[in-house]
Amino acid sequence: MLKNIPSILSPELLKILMEMEHSDEIVIADGNFPSHAHARNVVRLDGHGIPEILDTVLSLMPLDRYVENPAVLMKVSDGDPYKPEIWDSYRKIALKYEKDGLRETAVDRFEFYERAKNAYALITTGETALYANIILKKGVVIN
Repeated sequence: MLKNIPSILSPELLKILMEMEHSDEIVIADGNFPSHAHARNVVRLDGHGIPEILDTVLSLMPLDRYVENPAVLMKVSDGDPYKPEIWDSYRKIALKYEKDGLRETAVDRFEFYERAKNAYALITTGETALYANIILKKGVVIN
């Protein structure tokens, strides 16, 4: 057992975050995402929502400041009137750790799936909000 490691971080997820290099990507997926069909490394954090996981991940991992949009969201499908309010919580969380905030873009579902296939890892969650999926590009750790 170690001190000061957030309890939401499983040993497997902590290992993955340590292994990731600059520009590697990690997906944090909602409960509806077909995780095992779209990722090579899947970490299960059932019972947790994306905001609390995002907060923990961003407390340890900087976003890539050398790209325009180091965060990618899944765009709402055409014709769907749903407004993903959860995105506002992501932006607030990112401001705690990133001076420029989240700096995100949104891509359609199938482009998101393709990008998820190439991600270093995917965290599957119990998040019930729709369109809650997010991809993060790891940055350089600067002291």
